[in-house]
Amino acid sequence: MLNIILFGPPGAGKGTQAEKLIKKYNLVHLSTGDLLRSEIAQGTLLGLEAKKLMDEGKLVPDNVVIGMIEHKVKANPNSEGFIFDGFPRTEAQAGAFETLMNSLGKPILGLVSLEVDEKELVRRLVERGKVSGRSDDNEETIHKRLVEYENKTRAVAHYYSNHNKHFRVNGIGDMEEIFSRICKVIDGLQVGSK
Repeated sequence: MLNIILFGPPGAGKGTQAEKLIKKYNLVHLSTGDLLRSEIAQGTLLGLEAKKLMDEGKLVPDNVVIGMIEHKVKANPNSEGFIFDGFPRTEAQAGAFETLMNSLGKPILGLVSLEVDEKELVRRLVERGKVSGRSDDNEETIHKRLVEYENKTRAVAHYYSNHNKHFRVNGIGDMEEIFSRICKVIDGLQVGSK
């Protein structure tokens, strides 16, 4: 089973590449943002708990998010694998996530990290903002998001490095070139897991 985390800072191209990987490897896409919205829409116990916290302006605790991931993984018993995007975001989440996936017999094979320098990230996000109209794609907010990523989320890559599961991919270049680089890593993971 192919279970991977697609990782990188805002603007690294995770969304674009995830779509291509899902099609090529027949994976189930698991985005925590989508999961939260889905659980809330379905009115599940976890969804109701998450909505209450979000309405109060609080972060959804790790155990609730992990519970939602467990629910989604168990709901797809015949999947060929999962691609996780946007989770884990902290080292503590990474540890809890590894424990969960191992307990389900669906270990994470690797964290594929798209490496893009800050200047290029800012350029991409500003361009995306012009097209998408996303309010968080302006230079001031972009810099804050990148600082937040460096301060809190970058540690996730270190966690997976310590477990020999961190694979860096140059995220600069033509979209198809980047996709090819990611596939080369994933194909190597598949061979190694058999």
